[in-house]
Amino acid sequence: MWERAVSIWNYPLVTLTSGAVVAVSQIVLVGLLLVIGLIASRWIERIVAGRLAKTHLQADAAHALQRILFYSLVIVIVITALGLLHVPLTAFAFVSGAVAIGVGFGAQNIINNFISGWILMTERPVRIGDFVEIDEAQGMVEIIGNRSTRIRRADGVHLLVPNSLMLERTVVNWTLVDRAIRAIVRVGVAYGSPVREVEKLIHRAVNENSLVKQEPAPRVIFEDFGDNALIFDAYFWCDVSSERELRKIRSDIRFRIADLFSENGIVIAFPQRDVHLDSEMPLRIEVVDAAETRPEGS
Repeated sequence: MWERAVSIWNYPLVTLTSGAVVAVSQIVLVGLLLVIGLIASRWIERIVAGRLAKTHLQADAAHALQRILFYSLVIVIVITALGLLHVPLTAFAFVSGAVAIGVGFGAQNIINNFISGWILMTERPVRIGDFVEIDEAQGMVEIIGNRSTRIRRADGVHLLVPNSLMLERTVVNWTLVDRAIRAIVRVGVAYGSPVREVEKLIHRAVNENSLVKQEPAPRVIFEDFGDNALIFDAYFWCDVSSERELRKIRSDIRFRIADLFSENGIVIAFPQRDVHLDSEMPLRIEVVDAAETRPEGS
């Protein structure tokens, strides 16, 4: 029984042109090597990811290092497996060329997105954690994968954008260099309001917000004489990572402006229209009885 098992274990399956013989034992060992190697590679990648998360390394750089480590381990495993099978790498020279041509035509988009993903991780025009805007969609970059980039919008919906589109389309990155964003709050007051007092109150409302940067200093501009109001614009800078935070800051400033205006008797303008009736024009009003206009039989 033992001799039969040994004979099966050493049974030759393939004889290569170089004279090397590939036995059943080698096939089994190579299969185990691939399975255990892939599992070990994922395990090592997760350990390294946990260690990198405790450092001050940026998320996109850490993600790129993880992917490089994983694919490096996979290449080592594949080369080791070929060595166990006594298969020289030169044997794949012709085959790899033919496969490359076929894959180039059949999987052009996949390869394009794969290479684009590595360009995104190395060139870093878009990083994990950045707030971006593409094709009227806004959100935060969560993962730059092998094929697509996952973006989470402010409403919680996830967008899967092909990596090639992140390089080919115009992408607005709000946080590429820093998180400083200039915002504007517009308010209109009624004609006759003390404009200098309005300027001081708006300036006070902006400066009281702790999230507004003092450098560059906020500015209040008397923008225009509108149809129904005197228009004032408040310009200020703040550090935000999403549009939701910016909207919250603008909302708080508007609440404070409304309170200060109410305390100081400043009226926020609203559209008004004056209607003049010509007294010389005869006004004729006809009253029609509904019973007379009702169809017969109804």
